[in-house]
Amino acid sequence: MLEDLDRSIAILRGESPERDASAADAGAGLTAHERVEAALDALERHRGGVLAALERIGAGTYGRCVGCGRPVPEGRLEVRPDAARCIPCQTKHDRR
Repeated sequence: MLEDLDRSIAILRGESPERDASAADAGAGLTAHERVEAALDALERHRGGVLAALERIGAGTYGRCVGCGRPVPEGRLEVRPDAARCIPCQTKHDRR
């Protein structure tokens, strides 16, 4: 997963939407640039989550909620292997 994220980040960093000097195309280039930046931000946050999960594996705490200490359900970990919290704790975290 980490290798896939690194590859995607490298590809996006290599992209630089061309900017045209005309007013009509300037907005389109900016939009493409903003999309690339948003995708990079999401990938980098996901990469950080994967690195944190690898640290939890090394510490022997993977699969335990960092909020309450209870086990994170297996189904959640199957869908999101880097999940650090159980759903109730993640909901509380997202509300903050």
